[in-house]
Amino acid sequence: MRQFIRHPVDLPVQIGAENLHGPAAAHAHDISAGGLAVHVDRAVAPGAHVRIRIPYVQPAFEADARVAWCEPSEIDGYELGVTFLDAEVAFLARMVEQVCHIEDYRQSVGRIEGRQLTAEEAAMEWIERYAGEFPAIAAGRPH
Repeated sequence: MRQFIRHPVDLPVQIGAENLHGPAAAHAHDISAGGLAVHVDRAVAPGAHVRIRIPYVQPAFEADARVAWCEPSEIDGYELGVTFLDAEVAFLARMVEQVCHIEDYRQSVGRIEGRQLTAEEAAMEWIERYAGEFPAIAAGRPH
């Protein structure tokens, strides 16, 4: 049984590991207060320590993590499950909630306005419009 609720997202992230020779672009497809599932182009061994950075939330999120699992992707590259190590749980929960609001905003804009935003564009717009009210808007939807 999972300890944390997973939230599906479409989120670019940066991941750094010794064998990646500098931060690599990755793509998170689900997130929880305990970690991320991300798509990367190179395998990273389970147990390896990595640094996760999500620059599209305010403040930018950075955390050390451990690779829990690594499997070949059905399409290309690899899927990694990473578990956060030392980050404060309250901050993680707030970051997860903010990411979910941004993804909800991105989908709402597409559905209501017909504009297709990237995750970065949605984050920038959401932060400009709603970050000052967060977490007060957590009880309702910002759009």
